Amino acid sequence: MRIEPTAIADAKLLVPRRFVDTRGFFAETWNRATLAAAGIAIDFCQDNLSHSRPVGTVRGLHFQRPPAAQAKLVSVLAGRILDVAVDLRRGSPTYGQHVAAELTAAGGEQFLIPVGFAHGFCTLEPDTMVAYKVSAPYSAAHDSGLLWDDPDLAVAWPVGPQQAVLSAKDRNLPGFREFQTPFEYGKER
Repeated sequence: MRIEPTAIADAKLLVPRRFVDTRGFFAETWNRATLAAAGIAIDFCQDNLSHSRPVGTVRGLHFQRPPAAQAKLVSVLAGRILDVAVDLRRGSPTYGQHVAAELTAAGGEQFLIPVGFAHGFCTLEPDTMVAYKVSAPYSAAHDSGLLWDDPDLAVAWPVGPQQAVLSAKDRNLPGFREFQTPFEYGKER
């Protein structure tokens, strides 16, 4: 597995090696020992799957507050997305900044999003399926988020507010200026 840095050091792009033959390919998508050897020691406990029918579906920007905060390992099973992680760790040199990566089913890329980041994505193809591992189970009591198109975050989404397909919840999340982060740089669990 190839592990590539992003503009925010703790968020990583993982590219599993594919073994291709006439049948298709085989890839090891996650291996605890391989990642631990690269300094990534995350114990994933739950797998999630989302299916988005239309292009321009935006999900996010989501996170869970401590003690239910989650790291995520995101991959695309069908289609293509722009995946975004926003650093919410007070004291981080990249606090309030984001990093984005295009993930495709064809390429098999994965985005490792650490605890202390908000996560969201926009579908770039119809019928996109996104799978992600998380390091803590879902907790409705700790579920939170930020407004996806907040100008203070300046994410260059491939759709505007009129074209984006959003849930009612995601349309009404608070902006970054009102946000009081529960995360502190260097003290992620």
